Amino acid sequence: MDRVAAFQVPKFPVKRSPEARPARLDFMRVEIKRAYEESAKSDGRRILVDRLWPRGLTKAAAKVDFWAKEVAPSNALRRWYAHDPERWTEFQRRYFAELDANADAVAELRQQIGRGPVTFVFSSKEERLNNAAALMAYLKKRGRRESRRRE
Repeated sequence: MDRVAAFQVPKFPVKRSPEARPARLDFMRVEIKRAYEESAKSDGRRILVDRLWPRGLTKAAAKVDFWAKEVAPSNALRRWYAHDPERWTEFQRRYFAELDANADAVAELRQQIGRGPVTFVFSSKEERLNNAAALMAYLKKRGRRESRRRE
């Protein structure tokens, strides 16, 4: 019986304040979209996740609510990758390492995401293997890891 009691969940768990835990991301409500595509009401909050502003696009036309250039890949990494599909796995590994080293910017991005629908906006012609897709993968992966830590 002592063994069973040791594994029981306390009846009154200690509640942590919302500020003490990272924002939970609802990835069903986060989309990615090229900056050059028309914005839509369903986009919700539009967050540009590129280090450079999209060429030929005015701020009014982009309809960006927040520019998260601090979480974009470094210029050196961006140039090295050059959207070569054979470098995708290594690009993600290096980019994730950059994000891990930039926890403050990632925390700010999580705060900007909040609870509503969000669209990560990017300018690359490559619609699948780009930094927005890698950032989404990073946040999903790290979100699961943080959830396990809290349990």
